[in-house]
Amino acid sequence: MRICILGTRGVPPRYGGFETFAAELGTRLVARGHQVAVYCRPLTLHPLPAGEGRGEGQTWNGIERIVLPAIRHKYFETVSHSFLSALDALRRRFDVVLVCNAANAFVLPLLRAARIPVAINVDGIERFRRKWNLFGRMVYSAGESLSVMFADRLIADAQVIADYYREYFGADAVVIPYGSDFPDEPDTDILQRLGLTARDYVLYVSRFEPENNPLEVVLAYEKIAAGVPLVMVGEGLYAKDLVRELHRHRSDRVLLPGAIYGADYRTLQRNALIYVQATEVGGTHPAMIEAMASGGLVLAHDTPENREVGGDAVRYFDLRPAENLSGILQACLAKTADREELRRRGKERGRARYRWETVVSAYEELFTELSKGVGR
Repeated sequence: MRICILGTRGVPPRYGGFETFAAELGTRLVARGHQVAVYCRPLTLHPLPAGEGRGEGQTWNGIERIVLPAIRHKYFETVSHSFLSALDALRRRFDVVLVCNAANAFVLPLLRAARIPVAINVDGIERFRRKWNLFGRMVYSAGESLSVMFADRLIADAQVIADYYREYFGADAVVIPYGSDFPDEPDTDILQRLGLTARDYVLYVSRFEPENNPLEVVLAYEKIAAGVPLVMVGEGLYAKDLVRELHRHRSDRVLLPGAIYGADYRTLQRNALIYVQATEVGGTHPAMIEAMASGGLVLAHDTPENREVGGDAVRYFDLRPAENLSGILQACLAKTADREELRRRGKERGRARYRWETVVSAYEELFTELSKGVGR
């Protein structure tokens, strides 16, 4: 099949969960003999580390990179790029198109009118994110409705999200989670560069946005006399005030190395003692299941989505008051909690339930049905 993925920043992954998803799904579909194209934003909007440059019209790991411009603005970057991507897709004779994020559902009528089979991964319930104003929440609300009306298939990465669409729209969504497994590879020297010791640091990974609560994690950590550092991995392109406040807390105990990807990121996950998932909104968070499968002890904000992922293999906390997270951190660092048992359960659960090959097989089956017109 000739498959297209649009609605992300592109590959190689250098931003968030959807970019990692496009890379993992795309490379594995290519390995199975399919042609995969991913729409990408220009390198000026989607920078790569030194030494990892790619020609903008070339392939990456077998995936065709189709680079189109976008308006660099919090509210218009994604929608402008997705609109141009959809227009371009009309002329390329794809067998199936996968749209990522309900905010991009406005392109679905265009693709559907052209009789292109299309599925949408709706992600979490994005209109609940605190970063959006009234207009932004209205866009996401409209996106949910358009997804239900015009997509051939709705895809949710968690049962909680599928239940939401069934309750509010009477629509059935296919539940396909993310994968957690990393390639078999040696560690990089990222621990040495950051002055860290394996299994002797606390890790947080997320975009620095209000609903991901990075500042709340730092404040809770600072309330305890921890002998291990807190590593805050991420950046905030559109939350400059929050980023400035976070950097006021930078110290020998609180490290802010920026966004880290690829083998360096995987090394950090594999060697963390504790991983903190503080998100309020979303479905299955890739970093959380990667932390579980890597054998770290996961502490997660008590949300239905995180409980679905973590089950009894994760310790849960409330963010308010901050003392709740502080107390759990202190107990885990002092080994007064059942730390090793939770790490064992998390590793087993992550590796049993979240495998990329299983995820790719589910998408391949869905794409095959759509390309043949099954259930359209």
